[in-house]
Order: sequence, then structure tokens, then C-alpha cells
Amino acid sequence: MYAAIVFLPLLGSAIAGLFGRVLGARPSELVTTGLLLLSAALSVMAFVTVALGGGATQIIPILPWIQSGDFSVDWTVRVDTITAVMLVVVTGVSSLVHLYSIGYMNEDPSRPRFFSYLSLFTFAMLMLVTSNNFLQLFFGWEGVGLASYLLIGFWYTRPAANAAAMKAFIVNRVGDFGFALGIFGIWAVFHTLDFDTVFKAAPALVGKQFIFAGHSVDILTTLCLLLFVGAMGKSAQLGLHTWLPDAMEGPTPVSALIHAATMVTAGVFLVCRCSPLFQLSPTALTFVTVIGATTAFFAASVGLFQNDIKRVIAYSTCSQLGYMFAAAGVMAYNAAMFHLFTHAFFKALLFLGAGSVIHAMHHEQDMRKMGGLWKAIPFTYTMMLIGNLALTGVGLPLLGIGFAGFYSKDAIINSTFAAHTSIGTYAFTLLLVSAGMTSFYSWRQFLLTFHGRYRGADGVHHADEHSDEPLAEDDDHHSEDHVQHHLPQLSEVHESPLIMLVPLAILALGAVFAGMAFNHYFIGEGAHEFWRASLVVAHGEEGALPLWVEFGPLAVTIIGFLVAYYFYILNPAIAAAMQARQGLLYLFLYNKWYFDEAYDFLFVRPALKLGRFLWKRGDGTVIDGLGPDGIAARVLHATRGAVRLQTGYVYHYALAMLLGVVALATWFMVSGGVK
Repeated sequence: MYAAIVFLPLLGSAIAGLFGRVLGARPSELVTTGLLLLSAALSVMAFVTVALGGGATQIIPILPWIQSGDFSVDWTVRVDTITAVMLVVVTGVSSLVHLYSIGYMNEDPSRPRFFSYLSLFTFAMLMLVTSNNFLQLFFGWEGVGLASYLLIGFWYTRPAANAAAMKAFIVNRVGDFGFALGIFGIWAVFHTLDFDTVFKAAPALVGKQFIFAGHSVDILTTLCLLLFVGAMGKSAQLGLHTWLPDAMEGPTPVSALIHAATMVTAGVFLVCRCSPLFQLSPTALTFVTVIGATTAFFAASVGLFQNDIKRVIAYSTCSQLGYMFAAAGVMAYNAAMFHLFTHAFFKALLFLGAGSVIHAMHHEQDMRKMGGLWKAIPFTYTMMLIGNLALTGVGLPLLGIGFAGFYSKDAIINSTFAAHTSIGTYAFTLLLVSAGMTSFYSWRQFLLTFHGRYRGADGVHHADEHSDEPLAEDDDHHSEDHVQHHLPQLSEVHESPLIMLVPLAILALGAVFAGMAFNHYFIGEGAHEFWRASLVVAHGEEGALPLWVEFGPLAVTIIGFLVAYYFYILNPAIAAAMQARQGLLYLFLYNKWYFDEAYDFLFVRPALKLGRFLWKRGDGTVIDGLGPDGIAARVLHATRGAVRLQTGYVYHYALAMLLGVVALATWFMVSGGVK
């Protein structure tokens, strides 16, 4: 059963990819989606058996993989509690994305290829989460990177999609280089890549050092930091985050799959899986906390003034991943996994809900061309409302009742406060502020999209309360189709087909009830029994928190909503005036802290100049000029000279013969003749 969970998506990918043209689009959709649904059903059984039922960790050998001297790695499927959680998340969201894509991609001519890529992505992610050693994990890690490149650049005829796919691939390679170094280091230190063996041997290395990059450094800290560099790239943490918003160039189902429950959560899974290592390195945990909290604040601030409906949700993903890493950094690994679990439901719901809006708006993504859509698409409106309530963590602290995000997000914020360290206080402050900003940009997006007047009736941008530049020139405005489109009249806006709405309803149930149903197991009294040996769970009691800490997240959430409602419903003219003023803070946040511009100046342009120099001068002038091209040119030159001697006149040939005889005689005379 456990092996089938992993390999059923691969089977579907192979069928759709190799035989899609023969089978046709609809059979390819049905085969891949059906196999994913079967994999999801088996994953639920595994979750019930292993996680909820207290079953033992399952190790299923697949085949011997690499045998080279002392180096031995087998291909094995490992299913423990943390794996079971990830199986449900990955297969559940992926199967719903497959189902949703049948309706969303209905008019695309390359559907077999699209569904093959989706299933390949899911297989790679399943290989990652079921790995029993670091090398197998790295295989799935790189497979996810490859599949994401194919999915983001699915519409390869669009230059923007190609550029986004390349950017995601290259930025992730930076993180993966650190990850690979970490794996090399683990082999060098432990002489094995098996998880259990490494984790058991790690306590004996506390405080010990080795030579790395010419310096004597702490072994465990160095290994953890290298592993975390890989997590930073895959989970788009500050510094290696720039690929995530550009990934919106892919189809909306791809955005939901990558940003909700799969690729971007791989880094969080890695840190939690390696919690026995990170637990032994306070320095590494401090770094994880700082990066996570800072990323949460950064991404939330950038999301405040974005106008593309998908980009707002993308920066929200980046911010929420920061929450998860901050929790892991203060050793609340179970809270990090809980937020990963709940986040999958409401973030997939928000992305697919945004896709339903984009579908209804003829593939328009700019919120400034929307407004008043709640009457035209009431079901999508309700689903997006539930997703927003879950994302912002609406709930009643004293009663312990709320949407999914309320349980997991508040648990993370409370954990940072309960750490009672300076780093914990830093994280608590930034996360609390980020919660307020999350509320503002989430409700700003919701109000701009569904309330107020409809601003896209004629498809032409007017200077209204939400404009700061002509929409046609907006760099953040992206279209999901290949040709210019005309915005519909409000009366023409209609709900998506049922096959797109059913996944929204299922995800909405998770966004409402997942936190309530699983709070006891993930972070409550049953946490130790639930996680067992798969995750380090702190044994200390959190103790009673001050009332202001308990109500802090709810307070900033309410403030964020009220500010958004005031600026975009009650007094939209004020928002228009602030945007028209183009203040420094607005430009700084709108342009994403100028990270892309800085990277372009520091890395991209110098790399392009160096590449052009090496191409033109090194390769063209030196290597080719002195090598094959130079030799060929000299041969041609000599040949042309020789051709000129072939005049066809006898006296020319006689003269040449005479000169040859004279030269030969002269040589004999000079050399002393024949001896």
C-alpha cells in the first residue's frame, strides 16, 4: 500500500506523458486524476493507521540503489507520523488540483502534457517525504525542482513564463548547493546517510569541531546551517525568495500546488525531519528563527500594496512559511508542522478561489479592474471569505474556537513568546506585526475583488480610487492567456463549472475544521503520543500566557481589517491620494524592497558581462582564434597561395623546376655535398 501511494502518480505521469497524444486529453485527465485520488485515499488510510492509530514506523525496501565501497544506499519508503501528515497534505491537495484543472485548463491544447507534469511533480514530492536517507531525499528534492521548472514554464511560448521558470530553477540551485554540501558533510562525519543512524550518533558530536573552508567550526552547527540553506531556497526565505512571486506566471492550479502544500513546504519538512540535529545546535536554531521571523515580516510588508490577485497570495505564502521556520527555530517543531498542515487547506483554497475569479474575469488578474463581484459569483465569494478568515486566524482565544489558521498561527506566536529569549522576543514582535499586515492585505484583496463598484466594465483603466499608473504599463499585471482579452461586463461574469467548485468546497471544510479536529494531536495533550519518535516535541510546559499575548493576534487582525475597510470601502479617495503621492515607503514596499534590482545589479549584469567577455574574447578570440578556426584559416590561406601557382603556362612550371634544381644544388654545396 505504501509503495503504491508513491508510484501511482508516476504511473499516471508516464501514461499521460508517453501516450497522451494517442489517448487524447480527456482520458489523460481521467487517468492521472483517478490515480491521484486513489493515492490520496491510501494516504488517508496510512494517516489513520500510523499517525492516529499509533502504528509503528513502516520501512518498505524498494530496491538496492548504490553500492560503492563503504557507501551503501537503498531505495526505501519510510512512513512514520511526520511522513503520514505530509502524505495526506501532498496527495490531498494534488488530487484536488488535478480535479480543478480539468475545468480550468479545459481550453488548453496541451492538457496531457500539463497533467503529466502535475503527476510527476507529485511523485517527486512523495519521494521526498517518504525518504529514509538524505540521498533519497535529495533525489526527490531535485525532482521537485525539475517538475516546478516544467510547470512554471508550461506556457513556453511566453517569454515571461520562460524567464520565471529559469529564475526559479537557478535560485533554487543556490540553495541546493548548500544542501548538497550538508549531505557531503554528513557522510564525511557519520559515514552513513541513513536518518536513524545519523540522529542516534549526533549527540556524541556536540561541541566537537572539524575543518570546513579552511576554518575550525562546530560540526553540528555547520551541518545544520548547510541543510537550512537548502531549505531557504526551496521554501523561499529571505534572500532566496525572489523566485516565488514570479512563479505566478504558471497556470493558477500550478500556483496552488507549488505554494500551498508541496514544494515550498519541503524546507519546513526538512528542518522538522532533522529536528534531532537542529535540537543540538542553538546557533543554528537562532539563525532559523531570525530568518523565519524576518521573512514573515518582509513578505507581509510587500503584500500590502500589490495589485495582482495571485501575487498577494504568493507573498502571503512566503510570509506564512516564515511563521513555520520561526516556530521550528524556537523548537516548536510540532507547531510548525501544524501550521504547514492547516496552511495547505486555506492557501490552496485561496489560490483556487483566485483562479475561479480569474476564470470568471476572462483571465484578468489585476484587482483594480474588479470589484462588486460578490453578486455574480457568490459561491466563489463565500469560499474566498472562508479562506481569508482561516488565513488571518480569526477565532476566540478564551473559548478555543476558530478557523484552522487560528489554532496553528496563534500556537506559533505563543511559542515564540514562551521561549523567553531575546531571539524569541524578536520573533514574537515581528510575527505579531506581520499578523496585522496579513489581515490588512488579505482583506484589501477581498474588498477590492468582491466589494465596491465594478471597475472593469469597458476593459479600459480609468483614474479611480485604486490607480497609481496606467494598468497597461503595470509591471505586476500578468495575463494567463496568450492573446489580448476583453474584460466582461458584470452581467457576463459567471461562476466556474462544478468540477472547479467541488475542490473549493472540500478545501473550505479543511480551512474551517482542520485546526479544531487535529489541535489535540499536533500541539495538544496528545502530541507526544501522536508524533512519537518522528519529531522532537518539547517536554516543558508552556504555562499560562498573559492575557494580552492571548488576545494580541486577534486584536491586530481586527485592526488590519478595520484599516482595510476604511481605506477601500468607506474612504477610497484617501487610498487613491496616498498611491498617487508615490511616497518613498510606498515605492519601497511596492518594489519589494528592491531585492530584484539589487540582485540584477550585483549578480545578473556582472554575470552577463563576464559571460559575454568569455564568449567573445575567451572562446571566440583565444580558443577558436588560435585553435580550430585559426588553423583552418591558415590552411585556407596557404591553399589559396598554392592555387595561384597553378597558372596553366608551361614556362611557369619550367621556371619552378629550374628554381627547385638551383635550390637543391645550393643546399648540397652549403652542406658539403654527399658523404
